[in-house]
Amino acid sequence: MNARFSLLAVVALAIPLSTALPNARADDALSRSLSPYFVVDGEASGVEGFALEATRVHANVSGVIADVVVEQTYRNRGRLPIHARYVFPASTRAAVHGMSMRVGNRRVVARIRERQQAAREFEVARAAGRTASLLEQQRPNVFTMAIANILPNDQVVVELHYNELLVPTDGVYQFVYPTVVGPRYSRSAGEEGSGGGSVPYLREGASPDTTFEIDVALGTGTPLGTVRSSSHRVDVDRTAANAASVALTAGQGFAGNRDFILDYTLAGERIASGLLLFETPQENHFLLMVQPPARVSPEDVPAREYVFVFDVSGSMNGFPLDTGKALIRDLISHLRPTDTFNVLLFSGDARTMSPRSVPANAENVRRAIAIIDDERGAGGTELDAALRQVEAIPRTPNVSRSVVLLTDGYIAEEREAFTRVSRNVNRTNVFAFGIGSSVNRHLIEGVARAGQGEPFVVTDPSEAAEVASRFRRYIESPVLTEVDVSFQGFDAYEVEPARQPDLFANRPIVVVGKWRGARRGAIVVTGRTPSGRFESRADVASTAPRPENSALPLLWARSKIARLADLGMDGEDAQVAEQVTALGLRYSLLTRYTSFIAVVEEIRNPGGVGADSNQPLALPQGVSEQAVGGSYSTGAEPELGLLAALALVFVAVRMSAHGRIGRAS
Repeated sequence: MNARFSLLAVVALAIPLSTALPNARADDALSRSLSPYFVVDGEASGVEGFALEATRVHANVSGVIADVVVEQTYRNRGRLPIHARYVFPASTRAAVHGMSMRVGNRRVVARIRERQQAAREFEVARAAGRTASLLEQQRPNVFTMAIANILPNDQVVVELHYNELLVPTDGVYQFVYPTVVGPRYSRSAGEEGSGGGSVPYLREGASPDTTFEIDVALGTGTPLGTVRSSSHRVDVDRTAANAASVALTAGQGFAGNRDFILDYTLAGERIASGLLLFETPQENHFLLMVQPPARVSPEDVPAREYVFVFDVSGSMNGFPLDTGKALIRDLISHLRPTDTFNVLLFSGDARTMSPRSVPANAENVRRAIAIIDDERGAGGTELDAALRQVEAIPRTPNVSRSVVLLTDGYIAEEREAFTRVSRNVNRTNVFAFGIGSSVNRHLIEGVARAGQGEPFVVTDPSEAAEVASRFRRYIESPVLTEVDVSFQGFDAYEVEPARQPDLFANRPIVVVGKWRGARRGAIVVTGRTPSGRFESRADVASTAPRPENSALPLLWARSKIARLADLGMDGEDAQVAEQVTALGLRYSLLTRYTSFIAVVEEIRNPGGVGADSNQPLALPQGVSEQAVGGSYSTGAEPELGLLAALALVFVAVRMSAHGRIGRAS
């Protein structure tokens, strides 16, 4: 009887909310959880939740620098005070340098603080009954916003300000605004939302009751070419030959469940090469962008080995998996006879097509395609184990190895991957394909950066063939090797990156740094092409510092922080943490170790009593419910699931008391 009693209790705890208590209260809780509310657990009636009402984004792109302001509006629609928490994404290159909070007509500009100090100040304000907001970085592209003491009918507007550098590839500039955080797989916690704790998600295909708006003002030094969005329908108003205004087209439904992507070119596909300078009494900064030489003939490129590392986990089920299969079929089918290749499939484990790479002949290509076609997508996402297995594949002497990773990036252990890839940078080129409407760009771009390769992102099945073709063009011919940046008569220091990788694509070389003393001398970039030596000189004295280049210190600091935080790190490193903290505090930047805190000094909720809540997130467009195991945290669900269990336990006890269970055994 005891064994069956325990089993009954466990089964009760596992029953989903929608079936455990099919009454009015459960239905009401579930329907509320499918809206963008910070659903409140265990409070009295009248607490309907704290809604994210609107997100408005304005981006001003001037030259190669984007200046972005994000405004998020929240409202307490209930009758009790609320403490709320919301997870949202950001660009991997964003230098977040400002935050403010407005409650009614009160506006507070946030202060940058060391992370633990900011958290303490927030808790003190919360306990005292002051309205406060805390912005923390969980990952370079995942933030959490905590807001305390929101009174009934309060409208809270939080404004974020960031800059980022736009570097073109093949003549195409791309501005990306991520809109939703995809679920991350973690070995220690199973499927979770962000690394900032468990995050509830809406049902697949459900749209939250909130609005998303974005507009972009483009201003370039030379006439614009094409302007288009591959992710959304947009209206483009060309206000001048070198300027345009871009906004979402009305009537396309909820637009906040996939990354907003805007591509543009310059007339004649010219690249804005040149030198930018910015001076302050404390320090001076520069940014150099140099266009590399043209491509070389594929016939001059030696034989290569390609290892395709394909994510077949549960989160890839559906569009990402199907698109990944199409990409690999395309890429393998276009390999040259002198190339060798292998395919490694990974989810919770990893397995290779062959113990060692095989020639790219017709038979092996057919075998590889048959293997990937059998995959359906299931399990977790153990990327580090897959990368270890790649290292174990025997190498062929005098053949350059390139690893091609295809994944949505929904894992929590990015740092391990960066470390492993960077350790092998002198032996293996790494190219990362992100597949999905809202991929984890921190992982995709970080892996590519660690491996000195290039990230590629496919957000829609219709893009697969085009992106695969671009990748083939990218890798078929190296553009520049032995790249070196030197300074002649120009006292430069703290240059980022410290060294440049070989270039495979028509992509500018970008260097940021500081300088001391007089504005004189030259920055010289040299390298070697298959046809000879390459050199480019930028004269410093003839370049005037400009006030509009004020983002250069932030971009430099963000570049340095990315290198410190992303590459070559095993767990926490006290020295790195100290350096990143100092940079965050000095340049007022959000980092892993620094946060923004804003507090309204007035005590608005004496005692700070309120309900804690998390806002459910929309699943990224095209992502299956298998990414979160098919079960959803709805805010009210834990309480109701426990009630369901207790109810069934009570029934079991009653049955036992009447001898029914005993007789059945």
